[in-house]
Amino acid sequence: MIGDQKAINLGHPSYVWRFGQERRLTLIRQCAPLEGKRILDVGCGLGTYVEKMRDFSQEVYGVDVDSEKVAEASQTLPNIQLAPAEKLPFPDGFFDVVLLHEVIEHVEDDRQAVREAHRVVKWGGRIVIFAPNRLYPLETHGVFWRGKYHFGNIPLVNYLPDFMRRRLCPHVRTYTRGDVRRLFQSLDVKFIVHTQIYPGYDKIAARRPRLGTFLRRVTYALESSPLRAFGLSHFAVVEKSVHLT
Repeated sequence: MIGDQKAINLGHPSYVWRFGQERRLTLIRQCAPLEGKRILDVGCGLGTYVEKMRDFSQEVYGVDVDSEKVAEASQTLPNIQLAPAEKLPFPDGFFDVVLLHEVIEHVEDDRQAVREAHRVVKWGGRIVIFAPNRLYPLETHGVFWRGKYHFGNIPLVNYLPDFMRRRLCPHVRTYTRGDVRRLFQSLDVKFIVHTQIYPGYDKIAARRPRLGTFLRRVTYALESSPLRAFGLSHFAVVEKSVHLT
């Protein structure tokens, strides 16, 4: 039961590296070069992305609020610490790249989490965010209904009015394009990219390879059209504007 509650509140994803994760890493590298950079993964879990990013740099750090995941990740990876996104244990301007991969929707204070990422990234450094898209037709984090939590992809929940959605999904946020932009209000940043992306369809592809291939081909083509607005996740990369004195 405790494990289930953690999964509900913290949204631990699959820790098996598959096509979807590899595709996201490719997107990150296209907009935020990792080679030789000092990198932080906020909400690193077992360190899946930390491990992969160490192929490009030996200075990769991770933080998470789940002490069990931090302890397990620390057995094989360096630079893993227990810390919340809202209070990072690093000095100002310490990192070249900060990654928040599907994490801001779960933190206590998403605005403060973004401010902390902005604080610890260098001038000219980049913050990378993946976050749930309010326009995606399915709520992937499950819902509470009649006092019971239901795992799974629930259709059309994200299209409900805010007060109704909050009752069904008090454990997770979802964001419109404007919501993501407002997280950075008053911060010295410029958006390098802000778009929406569709899923990796890894589970579907494992069971029905042809269907998985078809879905990838069709929806990834939509990412170059206005219909990208209905993608699973926001993908945003912002640069901390160079401070001129």
